[in-house]
Amino acid sequence: MKRIIIGNNNPEKSTDEVAIQKQMDLLNRCLTEYPKGKIIGVERNFFILNIGEHQVVMQYCVYHVGFKRKPDYL
Repeated sequence: MKRIIIGNNNPEKSTDEVAIQKQMDLLNRCLTEYPKGKIIGVERNFFILNIGEHQVVMQYCVYHVGFKRKPDYL
């Protein structure tokens, strides 16, 4: 099983678009290449930041991908 985080899971540090794209590419690779993985669970998390007088909601998803055998690229 592989746990893949998509989005920013650390409120202290911002994640740029390149890093998020790499996370999505890894998820797609796990679901399409041999041995194909299967999503067995999804977590959706969020946190609220107060920036001055504004509130910002940041969220991220965690996908749990299961495999019959561990892929070589992991």
